Amino acid sequence: MLRACGGASPAAAVPALVRARLAKQASSAAHAAATASASASSSLSALGELAAGRKGLARVVLKKGKTQIFRDGSPMVYSGAVDRIIGRPPPKTGDVVLVADGAEKPIGWGLYNSVSMFCVRLMQLEEEAKRDPTCALNMERLLEARILSAVDLRRSLGLPSVHTNAYRLINSEGDRLSGLIVDIFADVAVVASSAAWVEKYRHEIQFLVNKVSDVNHIKWRSSTDILKEEGLDVSEQKDPESSSHCGTVEVMENDVLYLVSLEGQKTGFYADQRENRHFISTLSKDQRVLDLCCYSGGFALNAAKGGATNVIGIDSSASALDLANKNILLNKLDTQRISFVKEDVTAFMKGAISRNEVWDLVILDPPKLAPRKKVLQSASGMYRSLNALVMQVVKPGGLLMTCSCSGAMTQSGLFLRTIQGAASMAGRKVTVLRQAGAACDHPVDPAYPEGQYLSNYLLRVT
Repeated sequence: MLRACGGASPAAAVPALVRARLAKQASSAAHAAATASASASSSLSALGELAAGRKGLARVVLKKGKTQIFRDGSPMVYSGAVDRIIGRPPPKTGDVVLVADGAEKPIGWGLYNSVSMFCVRLMQLEEEAKRDPTCALNMERLLEARILSAVDLRRSLGLPSVHTNAYRLINSEGDRLSGLIVDIFADVAVVASSAAWVEKYRHEIQFLVNKVSDVNHIKWRSSTDILKEEGLDVSEQKDPESSSHCGTVEVMENDVLYLVSLEGQKTGFYADQRENRHFISTLSKDQRVLDLCCYSGGFALNAAKGGATNVIGIDSSASALDLANKNILLNKLDTQRISFVKEDVTAFMKGAISRNEVWDLVILDPPKLAPRKKVLQSASGMYRSLNALVMQVVKPGGLLMTCSCSGAMTQSGLFLRTIQGAASMAGRKVTVLRQAGAACDHPVDPAYPEGQYLSNYLLRVT
């Protein structure tokens, strides 16, 4: 510090020019400090700041080189991608955790599972939390926001409508709620749970779904086998809050009426084929139609409504055909033009081939033959054999709609090649006229292509 002689005060002794320079330096230093402080604050992640106020919030740190796929939005953090877990006590299944890169900087947050091969189901990314922190690290708020978003999306797609009141409201990863599916059948919501976190937040989910317009009943269906892999045994679990609605419910899809069994396969009805069923109705006028693996008669009923001269549906399930026959009466269709037969589809096709019997339009929609990638090779053989048979019951120049609901098959890209192999086996030639998948209320997150499972091809067979 500069001092004047004779004991004068330092400030008075400093020339005006020097004081101005010192003031400028002090101002610059203060500005630099403020800028550095602001920069340091902005470099902190939004989730990092929020987590600082959450005692006991664990951090799941990813291995080097494993981060980008999750930054890009893949929601399933598999255990092999995890380097370490920071937190004492360690997190329990269903707990909210941060997911961080190798430098321990958060990239998102999700719900932890100590048993599943999927260690964390990511719920929100850092950039999303930065844009809108209202749902960050808060599963209840996130659930409400995502379910409201799902409702708005379906409304924009025209669902429900005066023509259709059976649709998918929440499609797991496609609606950013991995492990949760909700189908709406008239005034009944069927909730399919396949994740431990869904069971944990059951009351919150039921409360929110119950607020959806026109929903008066909720049927909760836990996927027992999948939940065992999640570390939960719900096989003996009693359901004190089970819906008072049981048995069947009547729904409408594109003006076709159906009875849906609330104890039936999956959620009870395959809303994913809605647009494909309607398309069949536009092709059926004056045609002879065969619906194989018909379940409750979806394609067959649409064919009859579309003006087919004769429709036969084949399935091996007596309970499914009981619904199918009731659906004939429900739609006031002529029983001379549409009927259902209980028989194994392979045996039926072999019998038809031996009788040289053919149809103008045939639908083959078998159950899932490749539930996992490890059985894809054997499943491909089954799909090839089934399609080779079905091509022989299509009249030359006729149409075949063939389907696969196996995600492993669809994602492998092998289904069309399998169909071509089947054509060679059958000595037939096929041309692809249309390729489709699930209806638009079954959205797919491109960051999780595993959510795409349904393949549907319309072929001309010559």
